[in-house]
Amino acid sequence: MTLHESGEMYLEAIYVLWKKNGKIRSIDVGAYLGYTKPSVSRAIGLLKNGEYISVDAEGYIQMTPKGEAFAEQLYERHTVLTNMLMALGVDEETATEDACRMEHVISEKSFAAVKAHYLNYQKAEEIQ
Repeated sequence: MTLHESGEMYLEAIYVLWKKNGKIRSIDVGAYLGYTKPSVSRAIGLLKNGEYISVDAEGYIQMTPKGEAFAEQLYERHTVLTNMLMALGVDEETATEDACRMEHVISEKSFAAVKAHYLNYQKAEEIQ
């Protein structure tokens, strides 16, 4: 199952909340994203069917290994792109919003180049 941008956004949000709080429920995801309960319920169902997450009997969401690996990749893209844009002088709010859109469409090849350039930039900053 291929995730669309909205599914990727839900998965990344679940990952961020899961890393921060350990235990999360659908209501936490909805509050974090500002989405309605029906929208979140549908997305949770799709992510479960795609084996990205599981939900226990008490309603707690857990990342599957597949889901965690994919979400880590998304989160890395988001973080690197945000930091790169900020290093270029973009304010944090705009950089975060733009990175959120970019992370879903950038190719692996282009992201690898951006990431390598950003890591070199970081090393140069540390030396100074």
